[in-house]
Amino acid sequence: MSLLSQYMMRTILASTALVLVVLLALAGLFEFIAELDDVRGDYQTPQAILYTALRLPNLAFEMLPVAALIGSLLGLGALAGNSEIIVMRSAGISVSRLAGMVAVSGFVLLVLTGLLGEFIGPPLDFYARDMRSEARIQKDTDLSNEAWVKDGPVYLHLERVSSEFEFGTLYVFRFNEENELTSIAQAENSGIDENDKWVLENLRETKFRDDSVQVVESSVAIESFEVNAELLGSSLAKPLSLSARGLLLYIDYLKRNDLDASQYESEIWYRTSRTLTVLVMPILSLAFVFGSLRSGGAGGRLMLGVVIGLAYYLASETLANSGQVFNLNPAVVNWLPLVVLCAITGVALARIR
Repeated sequence: MSLLSQYMMRTILASTALVLVVLLALAGLFEFIAELDDVRGDYQTPQAILYTALRLPNLAFEMLPVAALIGSLLGLGALAGNSEIIVMRSAGISVSRLAGMVAVSGFVLLVLTGLLGEFIGPPLDFYARDMRSEARIQKDTDLSNEAWVKDGPVYLHLERVSSEFEFGTLYVFRFNEENELTSIAQAENSGIDENDKWVLENLRETKFRDDSVQVVESSVAIESFEVNAELLGSSLAKPLSLSARGLLLYIDYLKRNDLDASQYESEIWYRTSRTLTVLVMPILSLAFVFGSLRSGGAGGRLMLGVVIGLAYYLASETLANSGQVFNLNPAVVNWLPLVVLCAITGVALARIR
C-alpha cells in the first residue's frame, strides 16, 4: 500500500469514525428514551441502559453505510479543499487509481461491517432482547413466553421458554399424511438435553383410533424431534438477532416444513446488500469532491451526505418492507438500491475530466 493510500485511508476512517460516534449517540439516546416508556417488573432504568448499550453494535451495522458516505465526503472534501487531490491528479494519478485508493478504505469498512453484522451485533441483540423479556416478567404473575414450532407432521406448543431452553408445559399435536389429527400429548415439564433429545416429564398422550381413543401415560419420555436447541433459539429470535449462518439454517428448516421464509430471506439479502454498500460509499463521495464541493465548506458536504444517506436509507427500508407485503423477490428488492448506487457512482466518475 502506497503512502498516499494510507494517508487517504486514515483520513476517511477517522472522519467516518467521528460521524459514526455522533450517529450512535443520537440513536442510542432515542432508543433509551423509547425504552423508558415501557419499563415494568424488574426492567427498570439500569436495565434499559444495559439494553441500549447492547443494541449499539446492531445500530452501528445499520448506520455504517450512511456514516461511511458522510465521513468520506468530509474527509475527501477536506483534502480537496486543501488542493491535495488536485496535486495528486497533477502528479499523474488517474481517477480510476484514486477510486482504487479510496476503495481500500471501503474494504476496511466492509470487513468491520461484516464482523458487526455476523459475530458481534446479532448475539448481543439476542441477549439484550432476552434479558428485557425475562426482566419484564414478574415471578408472581401469570405472564409467560410461548412458541409454536413445526416438525414435519408434528406441531409443538411450548410455554415458559427460558434462555436455557427449559420449558414448562409442552403440547404435542401429531397429524397423518391426510392432515388428520392422530394424537394429542401434554407434558408438564420438558427440556432439551446435551444430545438434542427432548425429555418430557409426566407425559399424557391421547391417541385417536378409527373406533376408539387410547390414553398413554409415562413419567419420563424421550423424543427425537428435528427441532433442536439451535433451531428453537432461532424461532424465538427476531431475524436481525440471527447471524447469517443462523438465518440460512432457519430458512432451510422453514422450507423443509413448508413454512413461510420470506421474512428471513429478506433479512439475509438486506444484510448482504447493506454490507457491500459500505464499499461503494467512499467511491461515490470521490465523485463529488471534484465538483462544487471542492471549494465548498464542510457544512455543504455534510448536508449532501445527509440527503443522499437518508434517500438511500429510506429507499432500502421501503423496498425491503414492500417486498414482504407484496411478496416480491427479496433478492431483487434488497439489491436494487445498491445496484442504483453503483450505477450512479460509475456515471459520476466517468464524467470527471
